Amino acid sequence: MKNLLKFITCGSVDDGKSTLIGHMLYDAKLLFADHVQTLELNSSLSGKDGEMDYSLLLDGLMAEREQGITIDVAYRYFSTKNRSFIVADCPGHEQYTRNMAVGASFADLAVILVDVSRGVSVQTKRHLRICALMGIRHVVLAVNKMDTLQYDQKVFTSVMGDFVNYASEFNLSSIKVIPLSAKKGDNIVNASENTDWYKGPTLLQYLEEVDIASNKNNQHFVMPVQRVTRITNFRGFQGQIETGNIEIGDKILSLPSKEKALVQNIYVAGDECDSAVTGQAVTITLDREVDVSRGCVLTTNADIEVSNMFNATVLWMGEEPLVAGRNYLMKCNAKLLPATVLTIKDKVEIESGKLLATKNLYKNEIAHCDISVSEKIPISPFKDYPALGSFILIDRLTNATSACGVIEHTLRRADNVVWQNIDISRDIRSNLKGQSPATLWFTGLSGSGKSTLANALEKRLVSVGRHTMLLDGDNIRHGLNKDLGFTERDRVENIRRISEVARLLNDAGLIVLVSFIAPYEQDRNEAKLIIGEGYKEIYVSTPLEVCEQRDVKGLYKKARAGEIPEFTGISSPYEVPSAPDFSIDTSQYEVDVAIDHIFSTFFFE
Repeated sequence: MKNLLKFITCGSVDDGKSTLIGHMLYDAKLLFADHVQTLELNSSLSGKDGEMDYSLLLDGLMAEREQGITIDVAYRYFSTKNRSFIVADCPGHEQYTRNMAVGASFADLAVILVDVSRGVSVQTKRHLRICALMGIRHVVLAVNKMDTLQYDQKVFTSVMGDFVNYASEFNLSSIKVIPLSAKKGDNIVNASENTDWYKGPTLLQYLEEVDIASNKNNQHFVMPVQRVTRITNFRGFQGQIETGNIEIGDKILSLPSKEKALVQNIYVAGDECDSAVTGQAVTITLDREVDVSRGCVLTTNADIEVSNMFNATVLWMGEEPLVAGRNYLMKCNAKLLPATVLTIKDKVEIESGKLLATKNLYKNEIAHCDISVSEKIPISPFKDYPALGSFILIDRLTNATSACGVIEHTLRRADNVVWQNIDISRDIRSNLKGQSPATLWFTGLSGSGKSTLANALEKRLVSVGRHTMLLDGDNIRHGLNKDLGFTERDRVENIRRISEVARLLNDAGLIVLVSFIAPYEQDRNEAKLIIGEGYKEIYVSTPLEVCEQRDVKGLYKKARAGEIPEFTGISSPYEVPSAPDFSIDTSQYEVDVAIDHIFSTFFFE
C-alpha cells in the first residue's frame, strides 16, 4: 500500500465538509462511473436547479439528506498516484460532538473548515481542541465559501490570523491555511484563477505531500497484549507494535508484573521473522514463563509507570452530568476495569482556554480530572505513548460511552500511600464472633419505615447473640457527613463514605444495618461494589402517599411548601431498585411480622 494518510474533515454546521470531500473525489476522477451517474441523478432531484450536490456522496443517512447536515461519521477510502487516503467526514452540530471525537481518534491530520463569512466560531475552536486532545498534530484550515465574498483576500487573512492565534496554545507540528470554495471547486484539486494572490498548493496537493512521519521507530518497543494464544507447548502474546522495533533475543519487560524475559520467536502474519517494526501485528513468544495476560504491556522501556491513580483531560459525552465520586468502567488498551472520578479539578472554557472551577461536567465540556482505577496498570502520558495514555469511560448501567480522555500524569500519592498488610484478617474476626459479616442496606422514601425496620432487626439480631452496628442516614449527617449538603455531588459522596465505613465494619466481623434513602440506582450499585461480599439490598417499597401521611419529621409538609428544595419523592426523583434482594411494604405488615420475613430470608438463626 502507498503511504497512507488518515484525516478528518470537521467544523461548524453547514461549513461545507461533505461538499468539499465530494467535490474533491469528483474533480480528481476518483469515483466509479455508476457513482457519478447516481450523484448526477440525485442532484437533479434535489431541487437545486441542476447544480451538482457533492455532499450526497458522503451524507448517506436519510436523516442527513432530509436535514442537510452530517450526523454520523462517514468514512471513505480513495487513492491517488502519490498516496492512499482514509477520510472521516465528521458532523458539525454540537449535538454530535461525540461522533466527531470518534473520527478524530483515528486520524493523523484534520481539515477544519470555516465559512469565511462567519469566521472562527466556538464550534471551530471546540473541534480544534478535541483534535489536539486526540493527538492530531497536523491541521489544515480550509477557509471555505470564498466565492460568497468575491474571494476577498483581506477577509481571508483576518480569518487566518484569528485561527492561528487561537491554535498557538496547542502543540501542533504544522498548520496550513487554504482559501477555497467547496461548491465551485476553487483550490481543491485545481488551482483557482480567482485567488491569484494565493501561491500555495491546492488541498489535494497538500494532502499528497504533507509529511506526517513520526519517530515511533526510534522509541522504545511497546506492545499492549491483545490476546494470549496457548496451544500445546506454545504460548504466544499477540498485539500491534505501537512504537519501536523488536528482534529475537531482545530483553523485554512485562508490565505490570515487571518480570523480564528474552524474545524467543516473532511471527508476522503467520510467518516466523527475525524482527518486527512499528504498526505490525505480531505474535511473540518468550524464553520463559512470565505473568502476561490480555491488557498487559510488553516493552523495553523500564520507565513506563505502573499506577492506579492519574490526572487526565476528559471530554464528557454523557447525557447526564459528570459528578465527582461516580464509578464507571474504564477501557484502556485491552484492559477493562472499574474506575472512579475522584475530583473534577477544573473545566476548560472553549472560547478562551481559561480554566474554570466547577463541580459538575456537562455534555461536550472538557475538564481535568483525577481518576482512580481498581488495580495498578501500565500507563503513560498521552504525549509519550498514546496507546497507554488514552481511555474511555463506560456507564456501568447502560454500557454507553460516557467520556473519552487522555492521561496527563500519574498521581504521586498512588505510590506514596501503600496498603499495609495486617495479620488479623476478616475471617479471623468473623470466626471469633461466630457469624458471617454482611451489610443489609435499607433503601426507600423518607417515612417508608427504613429506620424502624433496621432498628427492630438489630434488636432481634442482638437477642440471638449477633454482633451488629446500625448506620442511620440522619445520625451519620450529625458527625461523619455533617459537611455534606443535598446536592447530587454531596449525595454521591455521602453514599461513598458510608459504604467505606460499612466495608470496614464488615472487615471487623460485624453485621451492618444501613438505613439510607440512597435515591439513585447508580449510587446503590457503587455501594455494592465498595462493600462487596455480603451486601444485601432491602427495598422498603411503602407508597409515597403512605409515607407522606406519616410524615413523622414534618419534612413532606415543608417540601410541599417549597421550604426544602431537592426533596426525594417530591422535587427530586427516587429510582426504584431494579433487582433488590428483598422488598417489603410496611403499610402491609406489622413491624414484628416484617422482621420475621427479613430474618428468615437472610438465614439469621
